[in-house]
Formats: sequence, structure tokens, C-alpha cells
Amino acid sequence: MFDTLLEKLRNENYLTLETTPSHEPSFDNILQNLEKYDLASKIDGFSTTDNPLAKLKYNSILAAIKLQQKFNLPVIATMTMRDRNKIALQSDLLGANDFDIRTILALTGDPAHMSDQPHAKGVFEDNSQMLLQIIKSFNNSMDYAGKPFKIAPKTILPFAVINSYAKNFKSLEKKMNRKIQSGAVGIISQPVYDVSNAKKLLEHFETAREEFTDERKESQLILGIFPITRLRTAQFLSSHVPGIYVPDNWIDALTKASRIGEDEERKVGMDLSKNLLKSIQKIHPKIHLMTANKFDIANELLS
Repeated sequence: MFDTLLEKLRNENYLTLETTPSHEPSFDNILQNLEKYDLASKIDGFSTTDNPLAKLKYNSILAAIKLQQKFNLPVIATMTMRDRNKIALQSDLLGANDFDIRTILALTGDPAHMSDQPHAKGVFEDNSQMLLQIIKSFNNSMDYAGKPFKIAPKTILPFAVINSYAKNFKSLEKKMNRKIQSGAVGIISQPVYDVSNAKKLLEHFETAREEFTDERKESQLILGIFPITRLRTAQFLSSHVPGIYVPDNWIDALTKASRIGEDEERKVGMDLSKNLLKSIQKIHPKIHLMTANKFDIANELLS
């Protein structure tokens, strides 16, 4: 399963779908919605988020286990540095490994002050680079302290993230280089909304990995796609989310559509999103689709 995912990532079309566990003691509703739209037949794997925006959610690793067992597709489980120290991170990796959860997305995590839990404090022993290094140690059959495991863990495939836009793309290039250096097999970008933006990211990614002569040379950039169906979403992403660029033509088209009505607004947004997905797939068919659990939108995009 994991070898197939890695092979597709490196050599073929590749598509994963993000799921966000909810603020409930069950993951079954998400499983049912995915099954309703038969999305497992349209993708190569899933991902699960880890308490995004520091809001309390169902555990990402346990959600990954349920997804993987239900659909027999690999699941990239997100782990953040915000909520765990190096002991807890390694403990979770060991348990996940036993359940064959072996694709891990390493994140630093959103600030704890954004949490819905009173006086929550972030751990943040380090940033996501430490988690990538921990995974590298595991893949060499030892823990982060250098103590060998009696039973070698099954190989873990580490993933990382990167902003999709910056005024100085060289800064993104340096960050991508560090993540490749630490062994990331795939780097997922924040959502892109412009083909020229995607091409620029790809150009700098190629430069970031050109120094490597070993397996790290095979690291791949995965372009994030987040469909926009409402003007307020486009405005929020454009104004309040660093590292994302929403072109003026998207804002203008959605503004005109919103004056007609919600149905027109959604139609225009879906048309823009569909055209973007098709255009991106032509130049770089390695996509991570994010829909905030709106799986009807995912189904419409992929059908």
C-alpha cells in the first residue's frame, strides 16, 4: 500500500484528500460521508488533520487507523509539535507503526493561543524539523536519543508543508531545501489559486532539491487545492492567511456573482476551482485536495 503511494507520488498522477476529525467521540460520520460519495475510488490516499487552529478534535492517528481499515488506502496522519514533547511524539509513532500508520505529516502547529480550550499552553519543544529528524532516527531503527529498538519499526514516509506564496520565493526555497535535507518524501503546499504561482513554486522546488544525489533527489512537491465557493472565503484567505495568494480575478468574479445570489456565487466558485484543478493537473498532477470536510464539493470536482 505505502510502496504504491510512493511510486505514484514519484512517477504518476497522485491525489490525496484531507479529512478533519470533528469535535465528537466518533469518526463514523466522516466515514459515512466519504462512502456516500465513493471518494475512496477517486483518490490515492487520505490525510487526517491534528487539531487545526488548536481547536479540540478527535485524534488524528486514531482517525487514520479507522480510515485505513475502512477503505484500505494509505492515510497521512498529521502530527504537530504544539501538543507533544519528544517523548509523546515517539510514543505515538511507535503505536501508529504497530497499526501500520506509516505516512506522517510533520507540522509545527498553529499557536496555542488560538485554542478553544481555556489557558491552553503549547509545548513546542522545537519546530517540525525535530519531528522529521525523529522519523529519520526511527527509519534507522533507533529512537531520537540514539537507543536502538529491539524490533525495527516499519519504514515511515515523512511529509512536510510549505507556504504557496511569498514576496521572496528564495525564502520558500531555503525552507523546502531544509525539509528535503531532513528526509521529507513529499512537501505539500498551501492552496494555490494561480497557475503562474504553481509554476514558480515548482521552479524553486527543483532548485531546492538539485544538490541532492541520493534518494532525497526523489522528493516531490504536492500542490494544495482548496476550492472556494464563497466570496467571504476568498477575501479571508487573501487578507488573513499568510502564504496564500488569491488573484484579483477570483475576487472580482465572486464579487459579481455574490450580487446575483448564493447559487451563482457557488457556481462561479466551482467553475473557477474546476478549471484551476484541470490546469494544475496538466503541469503537475500531484495534488492534495482540501475541502474542510465538504465532500460533496470534492465529489463534484473529481467526478
